Amino acid sequence: MKTAIFIAASALYLGLCAPVAAGDVAAGASVAQSCVMCHGEKGLSTMAGTPSLAGQPDLYLANQLRDFRDGKRHNEVMNVIAKPLSDAEIDDVSAYFAQFEIQLKKKGK
Repeated sequence: MKTAIFIAASALYLGLCAPVAAGDVAAGASVAQSCVMCHGEKGLSTMAGTPSLAGQPDLYLANQLRDFRDGKRHNEVMNVIAKPLSDAEIDDVSAYFAQFEIQLKKKGK
């Protein structure tokens, strides 16, 4: 009986923690146009103090954008930019930046 309860509780927990559906990359490319000025083309920032978005997990990006939009995270610029974004637009732009693969290599090699 304890095993059955544990299995049922585990299945419920995993179902509640399942990632949200991936956004639409093509639609995200359109939303991403407002990000390019600071975060760089394809999310590769060259601006000091501004993070690169390319290759970050879509769930991470979506959570950060929602936190900016909802005022849980504070940045003068990002709060204004994220405020009008819908959940779908956030999922789309997150999928767009997550699609890129980043490869690291040592300098001079």
